[in-house]
Amino acid sequence: MILSEIRIYPIKSVTGRAVDSAHVHPWGLEGDRRWAVVGPDGDNLWLGEYPRLLAVTATEPPAGGLLLSARGLPDLKVPPADGPSVPVGFTGLDHAMLAAPEAHAWFTELLGVPARLVWLDDPARRSVDPAHGGLPGEVVSFAWDAPLLLTTTASSRRLDEWIEQGAAERGEVSQGPLSPLRFRPSVMVEGAEPFEEDTWREVRIGTVAFRVSELCDRCAVTTIDPHTYRKDKEPLRTLAAHRRWDGRTWFGIRLVPRDVGEIRVGDPVIAG
Repeated sequence: MILSEIRIYPIKSVTGRAVDSAHVHPWGLEGDRRWAVVGPDGDNLWLGEYPRLLAVTATEPPAGGLLLSARGLPDLKVPPADGPSVPVGFTGLDHAMLAAPEAHAWFTELLGVPARLVWLDDPARRSVDPAHGGLPGEVVSFAWDAPLLLTTTASSRRLDEWIEQGAAERGEVSQGPLSPLRFRPSVMVEGAEPFEEDTWREVRIGTVAFRVSELCDRCAVTTIDPHTYRKDKEPLRTLAAHRRWDGRTWFGIRLVPRDVGEIRVGDPVIAG
């Protein structure tokens, strides 16, 4: 097995970008989900309710901060966050640092609701939720339940086969393979058997070891097309037919780093 793709999401819920390599910290990949968009009360404005977040591309200039772009809005350079600490509604985290006011105005215009951009100054402040397999001392950024999410191309292909089979049985026109980006993976692995990852407890990518904290239960975010931002029934309809137990549907696994170090596309992957 090899590592076929690495994706970084600088702001929680915005579109990710593929990179050739990434440094692994205890809380996740370098530059991954240290920023988030929240409402006036500090609650996360999540992708399932605001698909327009997928229109945002965020990059981090060498000097820090962010460069934001989205169709229909002017590009915006956001300086490194230095605002006051404000309450936020993330499990295991009660406050984060406000970004510059122009960032709040930009996201408010994008989403059509009052919004603010916040920065997690120290991701070691947020523990991985024990309800999602977290152990003492494990930490996470603004990612929901674990520092990384792993999916495999084999499982994506098998899911596409199931979707096409179901469409044929219902007399529907096949829409073709789903983008694996609907699942918002941090890392994608080539060479596994379909859903082999369900059985893994440990994963090594290159020289970096990870613990599998849990399987990943899937929500309505996966029904949003990452290119059109429209919602449909797939893949949850098909996952419910083939991958439903304990009242939820499942795809991918969550990882917690055991080591720090560099991972690169093409690295060997060993799991068991």
